[in-house]
Amino acid sequence: MRRLLPPLTAGLLALVLWQLFVTLGRVAPFILPAPSAIGRELVAQRGNVWDAALASGANAFLGLIAGTLAAVVAALLASRFRGLGEVSVPFAALVNALPIIALAPVLNNMFESTSSVPRRLVTAIVVFFPVFLNTLRGLREVSPVHRELMRAYAASGWTFATKVRLPGALGHLFTGLRQASSLAVIAAVVAEYFGGLQDGLGSRITSAAAFTAYPRAWAFVVGACLLGLTFYLAVLLLERLAMPWKTSVLS
Repeated sequence: MRRLLPPLTAGLLALVLWQLFVTLGRVAPFILPAPSAIGRELVAQRGNVWDAALASGANAFLGLIAGTLAAVVAALLASRFRGLGEVSVPFAALVNALPIIALAPVLNNMFESTSSVPRRLVTAIVVFFPVFLNTLRGLREVSPVHRELMRAYAASGWTFATKVRLPGALGHLFTGLRQASSLAVIAAVVAEYFGGLQDGLGSRITSAAAFTAYPRAWAFVVGACLLGLTFYLAVLLLERLAMPWKTSVLS
């Protein structure tokens, strides 16, 4: 409770100030709806928000898995071969610099209009960079004692990577995953603005805004926020299960 009370108090205070600002200042709904109006729409549209969150969450989850697997494999190869490592980091930075608003329409034109593959590809590309960079940093930080021990055992490069490098890089891997979990949801939602199936949170936000139903649009925004928070908490839980010793040390 000591950890939860400060953020909960700050959040409630922010909502109260928001409500007072909109009510007393007579702010138009198309500029900033009141939290009370958003809450009413969220309750009224809870079924639609849930269905849209499932659609966007599926794209974000599959993209997160694909991007993470590709990043881990690329990081293992880059840590194993020096020349590949020197080339891969600038290339990954170049991929990360690609804007979603430019990438999503191109990928949408490459697949059918009813396909969810473009959104998942966009998510995987966005996820790739933080996971790759953090994992590669962890793979390169190997203790000299462990390196000499594996040499004494005449371990192969693959054995050294899977038994020493990768387990030692778990902390860095989960650092990248914590960053990528929220980015996956953002990428999946934003990619829905550019066509494809109209079943996700992004398409529902644009549709509600087009019909000037701004409280409803904000209700779907709240759904996207809750979805991103769910992904982040899931990664934290996975990290605690995979690295229980870290939790015991911190406590």
